[in-house]
Amino acid sequence: MAKERFIKTWLRDWWDIFCHELKQIFSDGGVLLIFFVAGLAYPLLYNVVYRNGIVSDTPMAVVDESDCPESRRLIREMDATREVSIAAKCVNMAEAEQLMQERKVNGIVRFPRDFGEKLARNETATLSLYTDMSSFLYYKNAMIGTNFVMLHEVGQIQMERCSFSGMTAQEASQVIKPLGYEDNNPYNRAFNYSIFLISAILMIIIQQTLFYGMSLLVGTQRERNHSFASLPDKLSGHGMVRVVLGRGGAYWLLYLGIGMYIAFIVPAIFGIPQRGQFGEILALLLFFITDCVFFSMTWSTLITRRESVFLLFLAISPICLFLTGCSWPTVAFPKFWKVFSYIFPSTFGVQGYMNLSTAGGDMAAAATQMKAMILQTIIYFFLSCACIFAENWVIRHKEEIREKRDELARRAGIDRAEDARIIAGE
Repeated sequence: MAKERFIKTWLRDWWDIFCHELKQIFSDGGVLLIFFVAGLAYPLLYNVVYRNGIVSDTPMAVVDESDCPESRRLIREMDATREVSIAAKCVNMAEAEQLMQERKVNGIVRFPRDFGEKLARNETATLSLYTDMSSFLYYKNAMIGTNFVMLHEVGQIQMERCSFSGMTAQEASQVIKPLGYEDNNPYNRAFNYSIFLISAILMIIIQQTLFYGMSLLVGTQRERNHSFASLPDKLSGHGMVRVVLGRGGAYWLLYLGIGMYIAFIVPAIFGIPQRGQFGEILALLLFFITDCVFFSMTWSTLITRRESVFLLFLAISPICLFLTGCSWPTVAFPKFWKVFSYIFPSTFGVQGYMNLSTAGGDMAAAATQMKAMILQTIIYFFLSCACIFAENWVIRHKEEIREKRDELARRAGIDRAEDARIIAGE
């Protein structure tokens, strides 16, 4: 009987907390703006910005100081690539730099005066590449176009040198390329920038908007001298677990819909490839949203003012994107940043989503990320309970804490009332 009464009380309290949190969310315009405007509009905005994803014929300037047959052949081959277009041939670097400052070209290729002479003497010749870093797409095109041509030219030079030494064409080919290989990029054949970047951004939007919205609500309540852990007096339980699960259930329900919109509908609208199974991606999404809820509930307890959220938005979002490994391989991370990345659910959520959706793997391909998110969820759940406990303890002992603080101030010779008047400008 007592057990049944406890279960009924627990479920009633959980439902009251759940409803109370939903009322708090829908009564705050800023939270609604973050959840429903930012959460729904940001995925569309990023896809529109990076919709083309491919830049062709990036204009480049050439400074050919050697004016030799080899340099002219390289220039023609560069101009023939999809990535690069030779828009100007300049006499010196000053002229090329002027074109780059005027935005008429996005890169410069310079052949030094001794380029042809070094090749004739069987020495290593170098050329210089200067690119416009105002856009990663310009840099990517300049690097890819130039490198492809250089690799082809190196093979041609090796063939010529082997021929001069008396080898036949077949013998030279076997020496230069003893193992044949085929370049195959099944997931992004056109090197589309948006395919790998947008997949990461979509999952980060879920984490960041959830965290900022929850933090905004916590900061607002504290500015009003309320607490995120204080609930209506009619509740008979006030247990830590039911508070965490009640509040978390409200956010989880909202972001179940928002997350499915971001993970499934937005890619379908813009034609982003989704090679994974719907059920497997949905399972990953459910674990990711649960992880994000407890992550946000834990770290939002540190927010004391409403406007602090917007400062965090500028500071944390680029870091989270970088730590996912979409722009830099995680194996090249310093140990500190690799360990630091384990704090964020997006680190594992993005990698798992890309393994399933972009790469078309099965659940085994995202098993490591799933296990990591489950571990994170457990840790952040207990941390959320600890934060609720600490907040309630502070509420119950507020007067005692104030008295202790005033006593320490008196012993240190500090007049807190006078300091308050000075700070207030009285």
